[in-house]
Amino acid sequence: MLFSHVWGLASHTKEEWQDIDKHHEGIGASLSHLLLMALIPAICGYFSTVHIGWKVGANSFSLTSDSAIFMSVAMYAAMVTVVLCLAYAALWMAKTFNTDTTYQQTLELSAYVATPIYMVGFAALYPEPWFVMVAGLVGVTYAVYLLYTGVPIIMHIPEERGFIFASSLVTVGLVMLVTVLISTVILWSSGAGPIFAN
Repeated sequence: MLFSHVWGLASHTKEEWQDIDKHHEGIGASLSHLLLMALIPAICGYFSTVHIGWKVGANSFSLTSDSAIFMSVAMYAAMVTVVLCLAYAALWMAKTFNTDTTYQQTLELSAYVATPIYMVGFAALYPEPWFVMVAGLVGVTYAVYLLYTGVPIIMHIPEERGFIFASSLVTVGLVMLVTVLISTVILWSSGAGPIFAN
């Protein structure tokens, strides 16, 4: 039941959003989905950077196991935190749109919208930058599509207002992405950067 909506959102998106809205499974189910799906990029990223290695041009590199674990845990924490914050931002914005929305609904929306981005983690098992970038672009594109189709259904607002709401959430998501990138730069410059294997 935990991953029952993943295939539905990929094959018949609007109908699956309506099913999610009709049968709210609770915050526990949404959190479980989020916590398990966020493991995909963390585990695949760890495996590819330690056991496969990345190739950029003529150079190839891999990380030490300890460094990769630290980076995977940090990435996992960031990905979960961003989705939880996005759900809270959606709940806060719902007041502006005069919708009677609960955190359970916005968490469901955020968790399922993030699913394609988490699935991109499998692309790290073929650690070629161009491949991961293309897969990432596809994942982000589909996540944005899920957001625009899901907001009117989950938030119970007309589609034209849902478009504005979803656009606002995309903006919030971009701000969060920039925040994560700045935090990464600060951490790396303070000595918590990657340690390359010999």
